[in-house]
Amino acid sequence: MTELQTKLLEMLRWFDHYCRENNLRYYAIGGTLLGAVRHNGFIPWDDDIDIGMPRSDYEKLAKIMDHRVFGKYLLETEYSEDKSYCYPFAKLYDTTTTLVENVHTGLRRGIYLDIFPIDGIGTSDKPDLRWYARIKKKYQLYLARITGVRKGRSLYKNAVVLVMRSIPNCIVDNIELRKSISRMCSRYSFEESTWAGNLVGNWWEKEIVPTSFFGKPKEYVFEGFTILGVEQADAYLTAIYGDWRKLPPKDRQVSHHDYKLCDLEHGYL
Repeated sequence: MTELQTKLLEMLRWFDHYCRENNLRYYAIGGTLLGAVRHNGFIPWDDDIDIGMPRSDYEKLAKIMDHRVFGKYLLETEYSEDKSYCYPFAKLYDTTTTLVENVHTGLRRGIYLDIFPIDGIGTSDKPDLRWYARIKKKYQLYLARITGVRKGRSLYKNAVVLVMRSIPNCIVDNIELRKSISRMCSRYSFEESTWAGNLVGNWWEKEIVPTSFFGKPKEYVFEGFTILGVEQADAYLTAIYGDWRKLPPKDRQVSHHDYKLCDLEHGYL
């Protein structure tokens, strides 16, 4: 493992222990679950951890930990009043490190675990995609407000970002916008829904799956210890990635993160 992966694994061990001790449900999702099932640990070229929590457990965690330091870890959520925080989900930060990413402007924190709420999105035989479309539209507006201009992106998309960022907060308030996204996501109860997912994830509609796929958290080996993931991993991973057992081409086996600064020795606080 890289030094960064080793640090992230230490965070994941702590988080797993904390959740088990406090009876909080969580699931390894996305690339973290894929790594656990296919590689028994990190995807070799990956350098992040994705965690999902049913909304009720997510809210309990936020109530306990939001903006409080536990050992060297601090949780920040979409309810943060800090204008520099820019995510409609939670991040657990290692305060003994410093990380600055190019993708977002003005955010200086530490390395992190991504912690997403898992929300219901329909109680019938089909997901409520009309409601999800409203969430997605507002989230895309928010992303345009907080994303940095990036090389490799089309001129049109960079222009849209610049225009959206030029709208002052007195007209479109970023803090209220991300809170509004969270409220919209929590419309349906996870427990009572037949469909659920990470509604602010990178894979959009693909992350909406039958709630039964999550089921009872199941143990998976991850770099020599056990973490919890979705119960029906094959069905879940197939819905998102298709043939998840097949490795991507060599030119795609790279980290998707773009760091301006990653300091594992000095804390951002």
